[in-house]
Amino acid sequence: NRKIGEPPLINGWIPYLGKALIFRKDAYKFLLDQQKKFGDIFTVRIAGRYITFIMDPFQYVYIIRNSKQLEFHEFADKMASKTFDYPPLSKGNFPDLKENLHRVYQYLQGKPLDILSDHMMKNLQDIFEWKCSQATDWETEKMYKFCCSVMFEASFVTLYGRVPAADGHKVISEIRDKFIKFDASFPYLAANIPIELLGATKKVRKELIHNFLLQNMTKWLGGSKVVQARQDLFEKYELLGDYDKAAHHFAFLWASVGNTIPATFWAMYYLLRHPEALAAVRDEIDHLLQSTGQKRGPAYDIHLTREQLDNLVYLESALNESLRMCSSSMNIRISQEDFILKLEGNQEFGLRKGDWIALYPQILHMDPEVYEDPKEYKFDRYIENGKKKTTFYKAGRKLKYFLMPFGSGISMCPGRFLAMNEMKMFLFLLLAHFDVELAENKAVRLDNSRMGLGILLPDVDIAFRYKLRS
Repeated sequence: NRKIGEPPLINGWIPYLGKALIFRKDAYKFLLDQQKKFGDIFTVRIAGRYITFIMDPFQYVYIIRNSKQLEFHEFADKMASKTFDYPPLSKGNFPDLKENLHRVYQYLQGKPLDILSDHMMKNLQDIFEWKCSQATDWETEKMYKFCCSVMFEASFVTLYGRVPAADGHKVISEIRDKFIKFDASFPYLAANIPIELLGATKKVRKELIHNFLLQNMTKWLGGSKVVQARQDLFEKYELLGDYDKAAHHFAFLWASVGNTIPATFWAMYYLLRHPEALAAVRDEIDHLLQSTGQKRGPAYDIHLTREQLDNLVYLESALNESLRMCSSSMNIRISQEDFILKLEGNQEFGLRKGDWIALYPQILHMDPEVYEDPKEYKFDRYIENGKKKTTFYKAGRKLKYFLMPFGSGISMCPGRFLAMNEMKMFLFLLLAHFDVELAENKAVRLDNSRMGLGILLPDVDIAFRYKLRS
């Protein structure tokens, strides 16, 4: 039953599930259809939850800045603890652990970020150097598999350190293969489906977590400060078992690569699909190398400062454009009490304790009022007069939020700066070292099974070929 002042409710005819099936099939289309019928604010019953969607981007700020009545961390903790198999932090057994883990994110900003990025660049160069030694003539690989292989190993070594055994590459490859199997079940775990119903997923998760037990991690050499700080923090909590600590480390690995790998794929795929974009980004890369007196090729180390990375405007614009097109994160908040949420223009509506409030930025990203021809890839969309473009409008008004692949407010991804650096460095080295082109002509579409969970995966892989640039 709706109370006076509450948004219209779309219940669906299936008990409990409500509109879950149609939402899962194509959330973007479903939400646009409801917006046409009910306006910019409506509530949908999805799998037992009442989710109120805010469709007007000018109202986003009233949700994002209200962190007192609209909470995120408890919801995230509940989902992550269940997905990655560690005890919830909000139960009270681990005083201040949540806050202390949040403080550790300082190692993903400022000077520590520069150090981490330098290590990532070195590790990417080592992998590309090895690829160069293989690619004397045209080499053909599957693009998603290639991105996954390179980004997973470089990220793993950067964060957790090198596996010193003679078969170190093989060990990381085995972890990666299990990670891919687990990741395929991630949308089902996030949807609260019991892991026991997901085949071998429980066994694979346990094996992955065992890699991060202290006796294994101490063998790895040259790990990052952020992982070391987390290790030191976990040691202060006696009630946190060895398996629980390892599960936290595994969750951090997933957070580090689960979205970065598909985002890297889409950035590469769109560049190869659009020759003019590829040429512009490559010219920018070659110009930077020339102007800084650096040589390209497997025998030379390339060093990039944060400022130099930031000044690659065509590379950043192309990356932002692919993020606009492939990101599908749902920004969730949970109402902590019954209250009236006040919005712009004297609008207000009633929320009940436990209600979910959702922003769905894909609607914004594909809005033709904000982005002309939103379904088209335009690599220079985020450039104006040779500089970064940061002003976008809807109905003649400037938008505060126009690109939201990393969440918002209290749910903003703490690793977003590192993720952007990693993807830029991957593309930089790829285009500096290799001639690259698609090896088959087929359409790759977004796989909607991760709607609302971050970066969408491709529905198929596609072959590409590369050889050393002369």
